[in-house]
Amino acid sequence: MSIDMVTSSLRFGLVELNWTFVFQLINTLILFLILKKFLFVPVTTFMKKREDEIKDQIQAAKDLDEDAQKLKAQYELKLTHADEEGKEIIKKYTHRAENRAFEIVKTAEAEVDTMKLNAHRELERERVKAVNELKGQISELTILAASKVVEKDLNEADHKELINKFISEVGETQWQN
Repeated sequence: MSIDMVTSSLRFGLVELNWTFVFQLINTLILFLILKKFLFVPVTTFMKKREDEIKDQIQAAKDLDEDAQKLKAQYELKLTHADEEGKEIIKKYTHRAENRAFEIVKTAEAEVDTMKLNAHRELERERVKAVNELKGQISELTILAASKVVEKDLNEADHKELINKFISEVGETQWQN
């Protein structure tokens, strides 16, 4: 037997089956198992964990976006209500101001009416006073004139009574017209 036979190898195309190939195959298998145990499993676990964290972050971002959209809708609704409430308040105070202005005008009109009434009363008192003064002056003048015309000796009380009667009958009808 030749040495070639002992160290012989089987050849199948490009692959040569010998002890080196077997050891390389065993080494590759051992390396695969070691890498699987110490590298693939931790890396796969890490990648799965990282993937779950990313999914959680994406879900949290979606939840935050939904919450933000809900808050935005609520604030827009509140803003609309605030606008309507502002218009209501303006309308209320405008109405209140109009009522107050109406009350002020009514009060002023009542005061003007009262002042007119008081002025009329004062004028009437002054007119009555002037008429009475005039009656007194007329009665004195009438007595003086009558005493000169009649030249008879009537007493002053009779004269005054006669003049007052004349003034009350004639004077009041003329003064009232």
